[in-house]
Amino acid sequence: MSLLLCIDAGNTRLKWGLRAGGVWLKQGTRLDAVDVRPARILACNVAGEAPRQAIESFAASHRLTVEWLQARAAQCGVINGYDHPEQLGADRWAALIGARSRHRGDCLVVMSGTATTVDLLTGDGRFLGGLILPGLALMRDALAGGTANLPAAAGEFAEQPRNTFDAIASGALQATAGALERMFRGIAGGADPLCLLSGGAAAVVAGVSPPLTFPHRIVDNLVLEGLAAIAESSGRD
Repeated sequence: MSLLLCIDAGNTRLKWGLRAGGVWLKQGTRLDAVDVRPARILACNVAGEAPRQAIESFAASHRLTVEWLQARAAQCGVINGYDHPEQLGADRWAALIGARSRHRGDCLVVMSGTATTVDLLTGDGRFLGGLILPGLALMRDALAGGTANLPAAAGEFAEQPRNTFDAIASGALQATAGALERMFRGIAGGADPLCLLSGGAAAVVAGVSPPLTFPHRIVDNLVLEGLAAIAESSGRD
């Protein structure tokens, strides 16, 4: 079987998955752990030049060329509703396509990492638009860096925080949950609405208390799922 290597170079870390026959064989976070030669490399990079060079160097060592993902007007059943489709981040585009491959109803696609993105996708594949807000850690760091008396917080979530550390950590999480609640209203009356959460902080967001009021599910590595769906579509768009 032909081996496909999908690579997601995000702001915080790199993730990769090796796939064949529609099944993930192995996933990891260090390219030097890829111990076989893939037949094809499809990659998404939002982290700048250094990761791009590292991925291209890895590909060159296997005499391959990287296929870099860029957002399009339409792909894999998803129609890009951005005013300028090419300006949509490649990671968000991949996540939307990954969500489409996992759920065919209306969907709120949430990527919770360094930044949090909250995107609306209809059951017929139309990307309606979405939000970008700081991730949980960035919110905490912004308070520490922009105020004189608030510390860098390593607190715990509490519904009614009684110390400054917990107040900062809880504020970041509640703000994120509130954005999700408001955005989900845009599809709540639609066809089989569901929120798909992915990214390093997905479990933290999903575990907020009181719990999220809408149906939701955590999907690991949604960007990789999108890259795989694109590769396996083999030019059907």
